Amino acid sequence: MKYDFIPDSVSKHDNVYDVLKERGFIEQSTDEERVRELLQNEKVKFYIGFDPTADCLHVGHFMQVIIMMYMQKYGHTPVVLIGGGTGFVGDPSGRSDMRQMMTPETIENNCVAFKKLFDKFLDFDEEWQYEGNNGVFSPGHENKVPEPGKAISVNNARWLLPLNYIDFIRDIGSCFNVNTMLRAECFKQRMDREGGLTMFELNYMLMQSYDFMVMARDFDVKIQFGGNDQWSNIIGGVDLTRKKTGKEVYGMTFSLLTNSEGKKMGKTQKGALWLDAEKTSPYEFYQYWRNVADADVEKCLRMLTFLPMDEVMRLSSLKDKEINNAKEILAFEVTKLVHGEAEAVKAQEAARAAFGGGADLSSMPSVKFEAAKLKGDGMGVVSFIKELGLVPSNREGFMTIEQGGLKLDSEKVTDKKMMITSDLFKDGKMLIEKGKKKKIVVELK
Repeated sequence: MKYDFIPDSVSKHDNVYDVLKERGFIEQSTDEERVRELLQNEKVKFYIGFDPTADCLHVGHFMQVIIMMYMQKYGHTPVVLIGGGTGFVGDPSGRSDMRQMMTPETIENNCVAFKKLFDKFLDFDEEWQYEGNNGVFSPGHENKVPEPGKAISVNNARWLLPLNYIDFIRDIGSCFNVNTMLRAECFKQRMDREGGLTMFELNYMLMQSYDFMVMARDFDVKIQFGGNDQWSNIIGGVDLTRKKTGKEVYGMTFSLLTNSEGKKMGKTQKGALWLDAEKTSPYEFYQYWRNVADADVEKCLRMLTFLPMDEVMRLSSLKDKEINNAKEILAFEVTKLVHGEAEAVKAQEAARAAFGGGADLSSMPSVKFEAAKLKGDGMGVVSFIKELGLVPSNREGFMTIEQGGLKLDSEKVTDKKMMITSDLFKDGKMLIEKGKKKKIVVELK
């Protein structure tokens, strides 16, 4: 069982609502008392939507995955809604500009890639999976009730793509008040910026609300979960479902993964912190969490690991150099969840070796560099590290060397005019260290 990731000792509570509350996930509920009662007394179907904006999940999605894992552990049924339909429009929530439009082929490929990653974390009922971007289920599902507690995967392309726009806007659009919609935070932010909000994006709330109605009507889903930026969309779905089906459904939103300064976590120099080892290596993934700010350790331990809360509080109370022990445990636990224990052990050993001398280069992030560029007299060291993306300008490169912040194969660089040639590379590789936290292996090609 995938939800055996979560040890029985993780919580003393018998209601998953209390677990999520204790660990600081829950921000808002449409009816907190009723939602808590529902999760206590029934085994419910709930859903979270994921638009396929890339071909991989990133760490921002991972909190939602962890919440689904908790829910499944307590016997509830996760319904993973992959947005093969809504992906054609794109959610304007939290955006300062309009999302790039994707081709149908890109959306389809991204949907398939998402589902493969969800398979790592959730225990799915394999007879209730959509096939392709038309959202058709596997043969025979019509006569089968999904196994309680098993996750279900659906694609909203199944019901959104066949819609007739005139019929949709008459039937669904007439249920929405534009004045109310424009007061929603997701739209207000865009309207205050240059370029404003397009009619195209204004339709997104209608589509997500329609999703909730369909999920309640066809799958008996009772709760929609989402990040706190989804509150307006979720309320729209609760209202639409009541108007069109007479069913009472509920919404709950969760904290976004932000640091102590309120900025979203999971951004690296290369972009997002991906859950796929091909995009973000286990070593890079481990190092990100090993290097979080002291003030963020407690939140990350609470929300991104399944350590018992007593242990979370003990670790996050450590001070000064001892807090690094907590960061090591955080990095190991999150990497283990995403990449498996073997990769987490390798990443930890490589990090300890790298920062204690005698680094194991095989487990460290690497980049290829054309050997031809280093022929003859070679390339100046500042130009070299600038081309590698370690510094944004020559000026910063010179300053880094002046301050003793650059090492090549553990040797500090003191000569700002040093030339890098291919014969400096051992077996075609060189370890570059900028400061205490940036380490990469350069491989000649």
